Amino acid sequence: MSDDAGDDAPTDGDDPTDEAVVTIAAEAAEGVVFAYYDQSAVKDLDVTVTFEDGVLDVDVYLNAPDDPDPETVANEAVAAAGEAVDELFAE
Repeated sequence: MSDDAGDDAPTDGDDPTDEAVVTIAAEAAEGVVFAYYDQSAVKDLDVTVTFEDGVLDVDVYLNAPDDPDPETVANEAVAAAGEAVDELFAE
């Protein structure tokens, strides 16, 4: 991921760009996954984020050890992505 998200941050009440929304959501989802697992323990991680016409779609596929449950972690990652975008629009 690039560190350019700051360049797309909203200013003076403007809505964030679609690119900023996608970046923030993806970073939040990845952050949750790597809070639970060391990067080396994750066999496969695919975070897919789209934001079109004001609709956010986040999908997280995670292949990682069974403790904690990867499906639970993936669901938390999706929720965190949505929360991060909500916070972005609240700024």
